[in-house]
Amino acid sequence: MEKILTVVIPAYNVEKYLSDTLTSFLDDSVLEDIEVLVVDDGSKDSTPQIAAEYVNRYPQTFRLVSKENGGHGSTINTGISEATGKFFKVVDGDDWVNTEGFAELVRALKSCNSDYVFTNFYEYYEDTKETKPIVYSDIQANTELDFSAVAKKTQLPMHALVIKTAILKENKIRMDEKCFYVDVEYILFPVPYVSTITYFDCFVYMYRLAQSTQSVSVSGYQKHIEDHLRVCYHVLEFAANYQKQSDADPTSVAYINFRAAQLICSQSTIYSSFPWNDKKRIAEFKAFDAKVRELNPEVYAQSAVLSKKLMLLRKTNFRFYKLIQYLSQKANG
Repeated sequence: MEKILTVVIPAYNVEKYLSDTLTSFLDDSVLEDIEVLVVDDGSKDSTPQIAAEYVNRYPQTFRLVSKENGGHGSTINTGISEATGKFFKVVDGDDWVNTEGFAELVRALKSCNSDYVFTNFYEYYEDTKETKPIVYSDIQANTELDFSAVAKKTQLPMHALVIKTAILKENKIRMDEKCFYVDVEYILFPVPYVSTITYFDCFVYMYRLAQSTQSVSVSGYQKHIEDHLRVCYHVLEFAANYQKQSDADPTSVAYINFRAAQLICSQSTIYSSFPWNDKKRIAEFKAFDAKVRELNPEVYAQSAVLSKKLMLLRKTNFRFYKLIQYLSQKANG
């Protein structure tokens, strides 16, 4: 029986969370329709043993692939290679799904043939135990649309997204390995091959936030700044190459460029999070900004529109960097 959906679980030292993650898929009405592929990324705790328990109990649904540590991107790449489902979704090993909403999604996918599918999701704040719903109420639900119609209205995060597996396999989509922050690559690299998209108005992904050790915390961004920089350059090059193609869709170009500009602003924010008198980081920031302009002038210009502080730094050629940073950090407390 062909699987409707492959869910890839990137799993590295997630023994604290993995049982809850895998249990969240246990809806009897869809177990035969899904493939949950746990990709153990060289864990040193009991992550693979926990996954093996679910494989033994539900062999028709769960699979375990263990590999040497290669980072989040490598687990997704492995998942793409191993996937047998018509559609493909990533759920990180420390997150989970809303079981009822997930089952609703799987049932809906049975009559869907869109290249991209997306759903609502919840942000879960671990420190306060609060949830925040993310809803796409301005998009027509349960109807296949041209990708351009949605691309003009919203930017989709990984947590909302389901991708037709054939797009990933046939176009050899691959993420950077041994690297954090590859979710933007996962979102954008398939875009040149996407024509249709469907929004299902159900809540599926439960995205855990507010862990001090997370790569998306301030300390995480500072620690992994080189990874974020690597992804920035890769996305900039991808965006520049795509818009040069004679058959590049203008709406897709704009979609990719806008997300790339957001990424540049994020990198600028990382540099700005360091002390305002850190000469090493100031020099790195200036060199990064010059490289962005060289690699992709369109994205360079758009990033200044998105960030007034970045625009001011450029207009002053970074001469008043310390003053601008000092005043900005003082204003933000």
